[in-house]
Amino acid sequence: MAIHPTALVDPNANVDASVEIGPYSVIGPHVSIGEGSVVKSHVVINGHTTIGAHNEIYQFASVGEANQDKKYKGEATQLVIGDHNVIRENATIHRGTIQDEGITRIGDYNLFMASTHVGHDCVVGDNNVLANYVALAGHVKLGNNVILGGYTGVHQFCQVNSYSMCGMGSMVSKDVPMFIMVSGNPAKAHGMNFEGMRRRGVSGDVIKALRQAYKAVYLKGFTLELAIDYIEDGELSLIPEVQSFVQSIRRSTRGIIR
Repeated sequence: MAIHPTALVDPNANVDASVEIGPYSVIGPHVSIGEGSVVKSHVVINGHTTIGAHNEIYQFASVGEANQDKKYKGEATQLVIGDHNVIRENATIHRGTIQDEGITRIGDYNLFMASTHVGHDCVVGDNNVLANYVALAGHVKLGNNVILGGYTGVHQFCQVNSYSMCGMGSMVSKDVPMFIMVSGNPAKAHGMNFEGMRRRGVSGDVIKALRQAYKAVYLKGFTLELAIDYIEDGELSLIPEVQSFVQSIRRSTRGIIR
């Protein structure tokens, strides 16, 4: 284990022998860090925090610290982080609250750029990019392969579904359906992430079907209920990606951005 002599690692912490810990970092007693992870200088990892394998945590990040919910009274809530994540400078990721499931969850292969914030009880999937100064308020759910542009803010309890994209400075106060691109304050829809789909090998026929589904929801002047009926009553409903798009709308608890 490569631990710098100035680092403070509690003897009760469960740190794999392959982990590197840099100068002046502090690791609390209830922390677990998996193999191949690198904790650079001046990092604080606290609370009941479990970190998987091959993560990189950069200087001045605060991971697993007490959340900022005024109802929090020091309960033994958790932060669980998967594998192959990169957490850059000054990022803050807080543990959960007993008002929810008590766990903040981070998946695999995510990039949290400098000064990002993940609030209590958030659930973040896999392969997401949070650019500088992105802030997720408490209880936010982020899907997979989402891109959040710098300075994006996401309101409590919002869902930002997979393959969606939020432009720089977006203020998201409602749910973002799957594949949708939004921007602005308040955020508005500006098409689907078709270029991202092409890069991931989505076929032209599927993109064409999604384009028609987008028009039904956003451009034809239908109510949301009529738009969903229009999609589900036709051949569009046979396309799995269209089904996923519709399901992401049906899952919405706050209403969707339109």
